[in-house]
Parts: sequence; structure tokens; C-alpha cells
Amino acid sequence: MAPLTINRYRSYPDRSYRKHRSKDMCNSPNPPKLILVAGPYRSNTDDDPLLMHANYRRMNEVALEIFRMGHLPLTGEAIALPLIEVAGSQTIGDAVWNEIFHPVGRRLVAQVDAVLRIGGPSIGADEMVSLARSTGKPVYLSTAEIGSATTWQSDEKQ
Repeated sequence: MAPLTINRYRSYPDRSYRKHRSKDMCNSPNPPKLILVAGPYRSNTDDDPLLMHANYRRMNEVALEIFRMGHLPLTGEAIALPLIEVAGSQTIGDAVWNEIFHPVGRRLVAQVDAVLRIGGPSIGADEMVSLARSTGKPVYLSTAEIGSATTWQSDEKQ
């Protein structure tokens, strides 16, 4: 049986990972960031599953690049799509889909350190960029703008 892991952030009264995560990082002029990858998912696909999958794959490829730069990437799709399925969505764009898909992205923007905008036209991705900018968060248009981060100390312990 695998040992239980302890959530080291549980002991903080405000339960804020973001305020206390520096204890797990090396001091660096470019500390690791939580970065939302925002790009087209449905846009210009006519809801073709193959084209949507290609867009999703591209976001994940860029997320992998960001991870290898020492940051922690995420996509709204990685969180929203499983929730949409469990909630019982029957088709792309139905009421269940709309209840979850873009609201997840909006909530994520409030939690991340930055947004990376990739790909072509997308009303949803543009909204995430607008939300990030309205709160003063960095918005990157390429991974080259992000820069490599110091690795997480927990990565080095392995």
C-alpha cells in the first residue's frame, strides 16, 4: 500500500498555496509561475472533433514546453472537459457545456500568475487575456517571452 502524502499547505489558515509556495522554491529572479495556456478549442472547427482534438493537443504541446522551462502550466480544457462529461453534457455547446466550459477558464485566470495566448482566433482565449490584463497579470504571446524558471526544490529532491 502506498504511503499517504501530507498536504504541506493544509496548515496555513488561509489555505493559500500561492502565498506560501515560495518555501518550496529556490530564490530566483524568475521563480516558477502557474501559467494558463489559452488558445482556440472550438473556434474555426465547426465542432469537428478531430479539429478540436488538434487544438487541444497543440495547447498540451505548449504546456509541456512551459513545464520543461520550470513552470507549472495548465489548460482550462484539462479541468473543464472532465467536468462537462461527468455533468452529463450531450453535445458540444449544450446548456451543461456552457455552464462549465468558459466559467472554468474565468476562475482559473483569477488563480494563475500569467496567461500564455497561443493559436488563432478565439473569443474565449481573448476573454482570458482580457481578464488577465485587467488584473495586471502578465500575458505572454510566445514561450520565448516567459523565460526559464528556477526548478522547484521538490523536483531536485528526486
